[in-house]
Amino acid sequence: MSDQTTIRVGERPTAIGALGTYFDGQSARPHPARIRIEESRQALVIEYAGTQVQWPLAAIRRLRDQADQSELVLALASDPTARLITDEMRLAKRCPNLGRRHSHVNRSKVAAWAFGAVASVALIIFVLVPLMADQLAEFIPPKGEQALGEATLGQIRTALDETGIGELPICDDPAGQMALTKMGARLQDYAELPVEMTVHVLDHDMVNAFALPGGHIVFFKGLIEAADTPEEVASVFAHEIGHVASRDPTRHALRSAGSIGVLGLLFGDFAGGAMVLLLTERLIEAQYSQAAEIEADAFAMSIMEAAQIAPGALGDMFQRLSDEHGDAEGVHSHFLSHPTLSARILESYDWQREAAARGFQAQALLTDEEWRDLQSICD
Repeated sequence: MSDQTTIRVGERPTAIGALGTYFDGQSARPHPARIRIEESRQALVIEYAGTQVQWPLAAIRRLRDQADQSELVLALASDPTARLITDEMRLAKRCPNLGRRHSHVNRSKVAAWAFGAVASVALIIFVLVPLMADQLAEFIPPKGEQALGEATLGQIRTALDETGIGELPICDDPAGQMALTKMGARLQDYAELPVEMTVHVLDHDMVNAFALPGGHIVFFKGLIEAADTPEEVASVFAHEIGHVASRDPTRHALRSAGSIGVLGLLFGDFAGGAMVLLLTERLIEAQYSQAAEIEADAFAMSIMEAAQIAPGALGDMFQRLSDEHGDAEGVHSHFLSHPTLSARILESYDWQREAAARGFQAQALLTDEEWRDLQSICD
């Protein structure tokens, strides 16, 4: 509500001491005006075109950053549009709050709207997008899921190629591929997967493995070379098969794409290069929920026991890598930043002891030659 008071007067205004130009805020038309100070009301009286308005002296503000400093450009604190221009500089001494910031904006309302906007975006990203992704994942046909995985793998290979002119190579040494296929077949015999499994080894030193939509499981050379035994590789293999069985990669990809798409719309990079790179990073790191990780661990140890592969190899892999490299250097966060890692290691060893009590006996997974072939798959 404006502090301005408007009074209709006769067509012949009384003589007053100063002149100015008044803009009423309703149109762009300038109105020649006569101005004076009404002492009894502590108000500035502006008369123009047969109309009289009164501005309380305490509510008058001076607009800064004007090119012509020989004039005063005045505004009313509660009025966003009305302006008075005058060269009567003596007015500056009569307006006690002239130098205060002129703003008609209600900051509490702006803060409330800003909070509401942030809350809305958070609701979309952290609640609505995950719910929609979970629902949509159930309706994607296997061929569509596999195509999504293939496209994502291509993006990852391009993003990780250090030359910048092609794609990161896929390791395809025949002997190494045969050893990896033998390992996968032994595990897959005890896993009911919604899609056909496809395994890739990328020629990169990163100590990591992850699953993609459509049954794609990706190992990095660094993980295979870092393992001490084929059982350790098999334990990671079984864990990723667990994610495939639960369709975690598909839901994760849809959630990531949806969230990044929302952020892209907000910040102007919709479907741009930064979005692709960020999505690639999110899929490589694949930070699933604690419940999903525990479920994948349990799935892995279950099929390892059924395949007569020591379930404790999962704990051996995580524990040795953690002891050797620590939490930041040498081991990708896919392993070491998952929640409750120590509890998961202990769970693996507990499963091993319980399996032994059930009469479990491990059988060799690969021959020494096959293990050497697998570790040389990228040579």
